[in-house]
Formats: sequence, C-alpha cells, structure tokens
Amino acid sequence: MMTFSRRLFSGLAIAALALSAVPAMAQTGKPHLILTLEDGTVDIELLPELAPKHVERVIALTEAGSYDGVVFHRVIDGFMAQTGDVQYGKSDGPEFNPGYAGMGGSDLPDVKAEFNATSFTRGVVGAARTQDPNTFNSQFFICFEDCTFLDNQYTVFGKVVAGMEFVDKITRGEPPANPDKIISAKIEQK
Repeated sequence: MMTFSRRLFSGLAIAALALSAVPAMAQTGKPHLILTLEDGTVDIELLPELAPKHVERVIALTEAGSYDGVVFHRVIDGFMAQTGDVQYGKSDGPEFNPGYAGMGGSDLPDVKAEFNATSFTRGVVGAARTQDPNTFNSQFFICFEDCTFLDNQYTVFGKVVAGMEFVDKITRGEPPANPDKIISAKIEQK
C-alpha cells in the first residue's frame, strides 16, 4: 500500500509540475496593428504566416511606443501613404526633422525581404526599403489603390481590415506641408 501511495504522489507531483509550466492563458488570434489617426482608427491585420520577421519587427517597435507621433512623410495620390521613420519622422522625438523624414529608421538591424504571393491591392501594407530589398527597418506604406507592379519586389506583411476611409484622408505630398501623423499605435490580438 505504501508503494502505491508513493507512486500516486509522485505521479500527482509530476502532473502538477507539468501544469505549472503551461502559461495560464495563451494568446489566440492574429496580431492587429491599431493606428489612431486624427480622423479615426485604422485596423491592420498583420500576416505573420507571410512575413514573420517583418511582423515581429513591427510588433516590437509598436510595443516600444516607437510609432507614436510618427508622420506620414510621403503620400502620393492614387498610390500609397508611407510612414514609420521612427528616427527623423517622430514629431516629438529629439531628431525630428521634416526634411529628413523618410531617411531614418530604428537602432535595430535591417530585416531581409520575405517576398510572398500576396498582391499589392488597395489596403495592403508593405515594407518600405532602399534599392536593396533586404533593408526593411521600420518604415511601411499602405496602398490607396491596386499597386500590383510592386508584387514580388516588396514584402507584404499586413492589410487594412477597417478604417481605410481614414487612410484615404491622409494629407498628400512628398513631403506634405502639414503631415498627418500616427497619434498612437498598439497591438491587439483578434
């Protein structure tokens, strides 16, 4: 009888240890980048199954508060709105310079391209980069219209699922005279 009790106790102890190693509540759903703009909220579904490293970077920068206050520095009617320069484009940052906005990034290393079969259609979010396809750092753009000529040249990592009407209202210009900005950015699981 004593052996049975020890085995039972040992089994229960092992089960308790295994259960304690399981997180209390695992996150479910997909990550969404929620951008608060002056005119409203934009909900961008991130696509880690297509571009895991790009999504990982955007989540890290968002959670660090890096995108809060960043201006849309290049907005071309019929094409796209570009933002994400957390160095020179952060309107309340120490290095803010509207003339340089679009030339900077974060202190993190660049991310290599993760080209995928998703086409650049209206509302698709892509990674901005230099001529080198492996230079995504922090900047991204949202397509106003279908931009399929970008397919397989830039990385798609998200799509607007709500609030595209607020993207459409972003002030145009290269750079805009009075640029709109991301008031705040956060990540939600949906």
